Amino acid sequence: MTGKLFIVATPIGNLNDITYRAIETLKDVDMVLAEDTRHSKKLFTHFEILTPLKAFHEHNEREKTQSIISELNSGVSIALISDAGTPLISDPGYFLVSHAKKEGIEVVPIPGPSAIITALSASGLASNSFSFFGFLPSKQTARIKYLQNRVDLNETIIFYESPKRILATLNDMLKVFGDERKVCLAKELTKSFETIRTDEIPSLIEYLTSDPAHQKGEFVILVSSTDKIDLVDAENQLAKILPILCAEMGASKASKLASKITGIDKKHCYNRAIEL
Repeated sequence: MTGKLFIVATPIGNLNDITYRAIETLKDVDMVLAEDTRHSKKLFTHFEILTPLKAFHEHNEREKTQSIISELNSGVSIALISDAGTPLISDPGYFLVSHAKKEGIEVVPIPGPSAIITALSASGLASNSFSFFGFLPSKQTARIKYLQNRVDLNETIIFYESPKRILATLNDMLKVFGDERKVCLAKELTKSFETIRTDEIPSLIEYLTSDPAHQKGEFVILVSSTDKIDLVDAENQLAKILPILCAEMGASKASKLASKITGIDKKHCYNRAIEL
């Protein structure tokens, strides 16, 4: 009889978030594949799981997959876990799962914690439509281009980011998205120092720079969807209301109010105002 491959979600921080089913599965299988066996031993010790652990990570996934498939075909039951959260989400496992499916091996998901969904649920941003893009490019030029290609998406967009690059990434987002786009920073989720802040990018940059400790931890970044407008209608509306507003107040105040009414960038409104 062919063995089964179980994809088991583990806690992203708080050990109490593991499910009974996950613990039972990890105890019942013949072997557990772990991204970092040293990290997973802490989980296994806490829940008295004695199942053998084998290393399975991005550097050996392709090399190990065929032998794992052979073991599954011989009847061995195997569970796959990552360091935290649901496997395959910016973690190893896709190559193995895709080959297991091709071989007709049953792949069983054991659902549980996910940093993406945890952050989205508490962000205050729209959750009816969203896209997850994993980690952003580490090089600034590539990162800015990557963000520019997604600036007009009419849905919440989600990224992972490391503490080493979080400040640089927020500064790049300010260049690409402007200073009015709502962004949520979520870090240390489910842990003692869990922080979830939703604000405009300049305020978030101020938060990060106010204390070096604020830049520590693995981050989930959520960016609000773009508010698409009909530019032709908006420009026609701007042409009508801007002269009226400028007659009653200064160009700066008039442009800010015009921007709120029309949805057009306030810098553009200001440039139009000073031309009147």
